[in-house]
Amino acid sequence: MPGYIKEDARSWGRRTMQGCVNVTIPSFTRDLKRLNEKGIRHDIRRAIELGFEGTLLVSEVNITIDEYRQFTAWAADEAKGRLHLVVHAAFGTLEDNIEATNLASAAGADYVLLSYPANFYPTSEQEVFDYTKAYCDAIDLGVMLFPVPLWNFGRLHPADISPEMLERMVAEIPNVIAIKAEGAMPLIGGLLDVYRRLHDKVVISSPLEKDIIPLMSVMNFQYSGTSNFEYYGDVMPRMFKLAKAGDLDGAMKLYWQIQPARQANSSLNTYVSGTLFLNRMMWKFQGWLSGMNGGPLRHPTMKISDGHMAVLRRGAEAAGLNPSKDPNAAFFVGRNPE
Repeated sequence: MPGYIKEDARSWGRRTMQGCVNVTIPSFTRDLKRLNEKGIRHDIRRAIELGFEGTLLVSEVNITIDEYRQFTAWAADEAKGRLHLVVHAAFGTLEDNIEATNLASAAGADYVLLSYPANFYPTSEQEVFDYTKAYCDAIDLGVMLFPVPLWNFGRLHPADISPEMLERMVAEIPNVIAIKAEGAMPLIGGLLDVYRRLHDKVVISSPLEKDIIPLMSVMNFQYSGTSNFEYYGDVMPRMFKLAKAGDLDGAMKLYWQIQPARQANSSLNTYVSGTLFLNRMMWKFQGWLSGMNGGPLRHPTMKISDGHMAVLRRGAEAAGLNPSKDPNAAFFVGRNPE
C-alpha cells in the first residue's frame, strides 16, 4: 500500500518525487513460461546502484495482470523502500488497468504513469477526461498524466492533450500528482506551456535529458522520468543532481560527454515505422549494456538487429560509459537465466 492517503497524494508527490526515474522491463525464464525472479531482483538492485529515485515497472510487454502483481511484489521486496515503484497503466482496457493498478498498489507500488489503450479512440477531449477520471477515481495511488504523440490524440489538439484540459484534470481530479509533459514532441512547447501553467500545482517532468538538463539553468525541475536512462549508466542521476544544485557547468560537462550515446539512442529509439510503439527489446538491450539483466521477451515483441546493437554499443563506448563487452548473444540469455 502507498505511504499516503489518496487525499494527500498531491502533497506527497511534491515532497517525494525527487531525482530521476528509469524503467525496469520484466525478465522471463528461458522457456518464456514464467517471470524470472532472479533477473527482476537483479535489475531492481542495479537501478538502486545507479542512483535512481524510482523505476517504472513496464507493462507494455506480454505480461498478465497476475504476473504484473508478482513483478511488483518482487520489486518491492528487493527495493525495501530504497526505490519508488511506478505502475505502468498500459494494459488493454480501462478495467484491466484499474485491476492491475490496485493489485500493484497492494503489492508495494507507489504511484502510476497513466497510458491509454491502443483501442481507445476518443472523438473529443471530453472522452479523454472521462477515461482519466474514471481511472483515477477507481484507484488509491497518485497519478502522473502523460500527454505524448503515442496516443494519437494530436487530432483532438496539437499538444496531444490540450493545456486547458490538463488544467481541468488537475483541478477536478485530486490524485493527479504530476505531468510527464511530452505533448507535441519533439517540440518543447508542450513542456514549457504545461510548466508555465501548472508547475505550482503538480510536479512537472520531462523524461528527455537532452532538454531538461539545459532548461534547468532557467527552470526549477525536481524530477525527471520515466525513461531509458539506464543506457547512460549512472550519468543521468549525477547530471540531474548537479543541475539541481546549481552546478550547471558540471552538469553540462556530463551532458556533452554522453552526446555520442544520445545520438545513438535518438537514431534508433523513434516510433518504429510510424507504429506509435516503443521497441522495448531495444530498451532492454540498452539496460543490459550497463549491467542490467537483459534476457528474452515473449512474442509479440519488436526485434533488435546486430546493426542496432552495434550502433548502441559504439555510442556507449564513445561516451565513455564502458558498456558490457559480452557478445550480443549473451543478451538474449540474460545475466541470471532461469
